[in-house]
Amino acid sequence: MSEIKVNQLGHKAPKLKKELKSRHITMISLGGTIGTGLFLASGGAIAQAGPGGALLAYALIGIMVYFLMTSLGEMAAYMPSSGSFSTYATKFVDPALGFALGWNYWYNWAITIAAEIAAVSLIMKYWFPDSSSAIWTVLFIAVVLTFNLLSVKSYGESEYWFAMIKVATVIVFIIISILMIFGILGGQAPVGFTNFFISDGPFHGGFLATFGIFLAAGFSFQGTELLGITAGETDDPGKSIPKAVKSVFWRILLFYILAIGAIGMLIPFTDERLLSEDIAVSPFTLVFDRLGIAFAASLMNAIILTAMLSAGNSGLYASSRMLWQLAVDGHAPKFFTKLSRRGIPIYALMVTLAVGCLAFLASFFGDGVVYIWLLNASGMSGFIAWLGIAFSHYRFRRAFEAQGLDPQLLPYKAKLYPFGPLFAFTVCMIVVIGQNYSAFMGDKIDWYGILVSYIGIPLFLLLWFGYKIKHKTKMLPLKECDLRVED
Repeated sequence: MSEIKVNQLGHKAPKLKKELKSRHITMISLGGTIGTGLFLASGGAIAQAGPGGALLAYALIGIMVYFLMTSLGEMAAYMPSSGSFSTYATKFVDPALGFALGWNYWYNWAITIAAEIAAVSLIMKYWFPDSSSAIWTVLFIAVVLTFNLLSVKSYGESEYWFAMIKVATVIVFIIISILMIFGILGGQAPVGFTNFFISDGPFHGGFLATFGIFLAAGFSFQGTELLGITAGETDDPGKSIPKAVKSVFWRILLFYILAIGAIGMLIPFTDERLLSEDIAVSPFTLVFDRLGIAFAASLMNAIILTAMLSAGNSGLYASSRMLWQLAVDGHAPKFFTKLSRRGIPIYALMVTLAVGCLAFLASFFGDGVVYIWLLNASGMSGFIAWLGIAFSHYRFRRAFEAQGLDPQLLPYKAKLYPFGPLFAFTVCMIVVIGQNYSAFMGDKIDWYGILVSYIGIPLFLLLWFGYKIKHKTKMLPLKECDLRVED
C-alpha cells in the first residue's frame, strides 16, 4: 500500500514540516467558512428569499459541502498532499486537469488576498475616518506575511485564534438570540415565529428567489476545502483529517442554520436594513443593538476585521502551498520548490503575495475595471475546485477497486459512496451553470452580464486544454491511476 514516490522532476520532493495538529485543521476549515458571508450577507439572503427560503438554501448547500468534505477527507487521509485536489486530479483523472485545477486555485486565493487588502482599510476607516489607507494596507500585509513566514505552526496557531473569535461570536449571538426569542432578554414579549409568516413569508419571492440565495450560499461555504491543503503539513493525517471532517460539517450547519433562523425570527425579512452591507446595520449588529449593547457596531467591526485577517492569512498559506506543489509536480518553475530553514516555501510565498499586491494596485487605475474583472474571474474558481474534488474522488474509489485494493483499508471512508460525490458534483454544476440565470431571462440576453459572471470558466478551460494539447495527455485508465503514497 505504501511506497516512496519519486516525483516528476526526477528527485525526492523537499519536505514540508508536519506541525499542524487536529485542533488546527478543524479550526482552519471551520474559520474559513465563517466570515462576511454570515456576518453581512445573511441579512440580504433573508430579505430576498424570506427566512424559510434562506434556511432551505443554506441547508442544501451545507449538505452538498458535507459530501464534498467527506470525499476530500477520504483522499487526504490516504494520500496527504499540499497540492490536495490538484494532485488527486493529476493522479486519478488526467494530469491536464490537475494542472488547471492547481493554477486556478492558486489564482483564486492570490486575488482573494488582494480583495482582503482592499477591504481592510475600509474597515479601519470606521474608527479612523481621516487616516491614510496606505498605513492599514502595509500593516495588514506585514501581519499576514509574518504569520506565514515564521512557521506552519505559527500560521496554524494564528488561524486557530482568529477562528475561535468568530466561533465564539456566533455562539454568543445564538444564545442571546434564543433568549430574546423567548422573551427572557431584551425586555420584549416572546416573538416566536411571528416574523416568519408576515407578508408572503416564509418563502418570499418563490422558487427563483430561493434559487438565487442557493447560488449565493455556495460562496459562504468556500474555504472548507482548506482542510485538504493542510493535510500535507499535518502530523497524523490518518486521524486528524477524519476528525476534522466529522466535526466541521455539524458545526458549520448548526452555526449557519441556527444563526439564520435566529435572525429570521428576531428581524422581519421586510426590514430594509437587512439589504444593507453597512456593518452598522448588519443583522448581528441589529440584534446586539436591540439588546442594548451600545458598542454593537464597533464590536462587529472588530470581528469582521478578524475575519479579513483570517481570510488573508489563509489565502497566502493555501496559494503558496499550491504553487509549491505545482512546482514539485513539474507544473511550475522548479525554484518554487525552495524551502526556508523553517520549512516554508519562501519563493512561492513571496511571489504569491506580490501578485496579490499587484492585483490590489490595479484597483487604483482605470476606475478599478481591471480589478473588477480579476475578482470576477476568481469568483468561479472555488466552485470549479469543488467539481474537481467530487470527480477526483469518484475516480479514486473506482481506481482503488479496479486495482484489487479493499476500500476497508482506507484510513477514512467517505459516506454514501458513490451517491456523495455524484450528488456534490451535480449540485455544484447547477450552481456554476445557474450563476447568472437572470441574464438569459430578460427581453434581450445580457451578454456583458454573462461574460462578467462566467469569465472564470473559459480561463479554466484554456489552462486545461492548453496543457492537454501541448503534452497530449488523456484520461488515465483506472488500472493506471497512481495510488502510491509517500513513505
